[in-house]
Amino acid sequence: MSKTNPGNFFEDFSVGQVIEHATPRTLTEGDRALYGALYPTRFSIPSSAVFAASCGLASAPVEELIGFHIAFGKTVPDVSLNAVANLGYAELRFHRPLSPGDTLQTSSEVIGLKENSNGKTGVVYVRSTAVDQNGATAIDWARWVMVNKRDHSAPAPTTVVPDLAPVLAADDLIIPDGLDFSAYDFAAAGEPHRWGDYEVGEKIDHVDGVTLTDAEHMMATRLWQNTAKVHFNTEARPDGNRLIYGGHIISMARALSFNGLANAQLISAINGGAHTAPAFAGDTVYAWSEVLDKAETTAAGVGAIRLRLVATKGRDQSMTLKGEDGKYAPGVLLDLDLWALCPR
Repeated sequence: MSKTNPGNFFEDFSVGQVIEHATPRTLTEGDRALYGALYPTRFSIPSSAVFAASCGLASAPVEELIGFHIAFGKTVPDVSLNAVANLGYAELRFHRPLSPGDTLQTSSEVIGLKENSNGKTGVVYVRSTAVDQNGATAIDWARWVMVNKRDHSAPAPTTVVPDLAPVLAADDLIIPDGLDFSAYDFAAAGEPHRWGDYEVGEKIDHVDGVTLTDAEHMMATRLWQNTAKVHFNTEARPDGNRLIYGGHIISMARALSFNGLANAQLISAINGGAHTAPAFAGDTVYAWSEVLDKAETTAAGVGAIRLRLVATKGRDQSMTLKGEDGKYAPGVLLDLDLWALCPR
């Protein structure tokens, strides 16, 4: 009897199923250093312990997306090892900043299933929760992924599509304990723009671009212990290309957004996201943002700003998301809707 695990296929999932994912992962300063080597990030709170302390944070947190990538990577062997593509995210909340020494462990509940019309694949919806070493929720989110069937003749399950909130209300955002931007150092942060300087509907071209390489995206994906075959194995896809992990595009776009949004210091939540086209080594990624909403918070000097963060293959100075036909414009790789916290 084989002791190896081929991963779950679409017909292995059932609504209500709970999966406890293996291998808890402790964050280290090495994660911070490698993240900074892989992405051109310059946000001051995760870059400087002194700056973080000046903002009322007891310990210097790492980038929020480090925690998300680690927590997400835990789910891959059980949820998306046999995936065709990760399709989207919803209702993602960061419950507290994470620092080196914190340990994450993840579980997932299957909340929906829908077989595709070709009978060869289906969409699996899961809600995942990462808890810290004390059992407290650190991150939770929903996502949906297209997964291959093992047996194309296997009967389709009853279709269940979960009702997911399109946007998290500003009142549902979790503000980190002690966060205080009333004495915020704009010079150290790198830009003078406050919460009040941004207008709903405003678009920001982040200007800079980064060309993707196989070595870097595979290193990043290994760092998060994401084992999806399509990111590493040229035999896993008919075209022989290694698919860039979607989280790599998210982190690249977030890092590029520093130019124009340097003071959007902390991601509080991700309302939704879609990987709208595949990316491969050799593609050059650019990013632009649109301000969708703004809200006050109860924390001193802290405002919440809702942003659409868009990653594109090649720079689109027109910042066009969709064409007249309602389809994503050519070159759009990522459409991410998030809440960030910035000084008022």
